[in-house]
Amino acid sequence: MDYPGAIAYLHSLTDYEKIRIERYTADTLDLSRVERILVEIGAPQEQYPVAHIAGTKGKGSTAAMIEACLRRAGYRTGFYISPHLHTFRERIQVNGENITRNDVVALVEEIQPLLEKVPDITTFEAITALGFLYFARMGVEIAVVEVGLGGRLDATNVVTPVVSVITSLSLDHTYLLGDTLADIAYEKAGIIKPGVPIVSAPQKQSAAEVIQRISADRDAPLIQVGSDWQITPGAADIDGQLVTVRSQAPGGSGLAGEYWIPLLGRHQLENVGNAIAALDVLRQQGWSISPDAVRSGLSAVRWPGRLEVLNHDPLVIVDCAHNPYSVQVLTQALEEWFPDQRWVLVFGASADKDIEGMLSTLLPKTVYNIVTRSDHPRAAAPSELADTVARLGNGAEICVSVPKALKRGLELVEPGIGLLITGSIFIVADAREDWTHYSSNPMPENDD
Repeated sequence: MDYPGAIAYLHSLTDYEKIRIERYTADTLDLSRVERILVEIGAPQEQYPVAHIAGTKGKGSTAAMIEACLRRAGYRTGFYISPHLHTFRERIQVNGENITRNDVVALVEEIQPLLEKVPDITTFEAITALGFLYFARMGVEIAVVEVGLGGRLDATNVVTPVVSVITSLSLDHTYLLGDTLADIAYEKAGIIKPGVPIVSAPQKQSAAEVIQRISADRDAPLIQVGSDWQITPGAADIDGQLVTVRSQAPGGSGLAGEYWIPLLGRHQLENVGNAIAALDVLRQQGWSISPDAVRSGLSAVRWPGRLEVLNHDPLVIVDCAHNPYSVQVLTQALEEWFPDQRWVLVFGASADKDIEGMLSTLLPKTVYNIVTRSDHPRAAAPSELADTVARLGNGAEICVSVPKALKRGLELVEPGIGLLITGSIFIVADAREDWTHYSSNPMPENDD
């Protein structure tokens, strides 16, 4: 087996990232499948502590911040994320380095006989087992694990973490997780384990009440960002922003203070609060995490494709916003960071998303619209996107691929008009990869 063969084998399993899940139920997403595999390979997820992060918006950024700070504190870290931006290998990292192609091949060959004994094993379940085994083999001291979908039935929910985090919740995957915030909060709160501290971002009341109830039922100490930890925005520019974080606990916390992050958007300040609250929980458990380590980690954190400035002149922005809430957060950030800017929009999205909800927020900010699609099998057809733009009273040019859309968009930008590329992580990945043709700073390429 070679590397392309190993990746092809993983995707030959039931791959819910490429086909739509029809039911978010225990018979579709059955934790016993991944548990069975993990038992067969020695329960690797029990060989190191885990920080477990779920949420709708900000879970990736929060996870990246926690991992960066733990690494700067001197710990050997594992980092498990999904989906990837450019290469499968991004999903499984140790000390900031992607798993190697050779290690992917070796681990797939090792677990393939076990996978074939488990009917209906999914791609994500197999990758999760592979990642957890890799972390054990690499001797990580703590793993930061991002939930894939939901929480309660997610394959990563086989872990018993030392701290859990639920980031900001909003309506997404409603056909699976429920069409109310309370329903979604119930699924996300499925990661709450008995006695394990849980950090929650500020939530709307209906979601907060569910998290509070489940935390109390499971005797899990609840730390709420926005009340137990308070966040104050500071100075900001195109390179990043300052944030002051304060603990309301008696005596405060040694991690309270002012921090700088190289990420744009005020929503990232909430994620800083999530990360610091979780790191403070670890400190209380005896982990050696200094304010200097946190300051160094946050200042070095990278989370590409999220309100990322690819170019200043002309201004080119990419963002992975993929639901109405994340698009609203994006437009608010654009208004603050680039208040006088108008936009040529390059937009593509997965067919199962609320496309009209996203576009209704974006179109008032644009002077020209280009619709396109990624190569992902769930991508909406550009003609359907153009029809949605038309229903909203606008027009859109169709480009059959992201490279063609990027080229066309760059032809249209001028002073005061920037290029905004958004709608899905797959559109952003394609744009970042193609940007190599326009920039002296090459972007990562898809090596899968």
